[in-house]
Amino acid sequence: MSVLNRRAILGLAQGALAAVAVGAIGVHLSESAEAMPVSTQSSGAEKSTNRMTLAQWGPPPHPGWGRPPPRRHRRWVCWWHRGRRICGWR
Repeated sequence: MSVLNRRAILGLAQGALAAVAVGAIGVHLSESAEAMPVSTQSSGAEKSTNRMTLAQWGPPPHPGWGRPPPRRHRRWVCWWHRGRRICGWR
């Protein structure tokens, strides 16, 4: 067997992380599906006439009231490009 390099180990770690994430999402969805009520009646047999819809009161939110846009400022950072470290303003 050949020696594993860093790139191969990183690929294995990413695959394992993706599998764990998919499993966690599946568990979450199965728990929420168990909590949902299941109707034993057929869809057209008896319909409930006691349905109420809650009204939403109040004015709609103002389009300008949100999070302000991020400030654009430059900072000195370093990054890797084609195996070399490059520093500059970004």
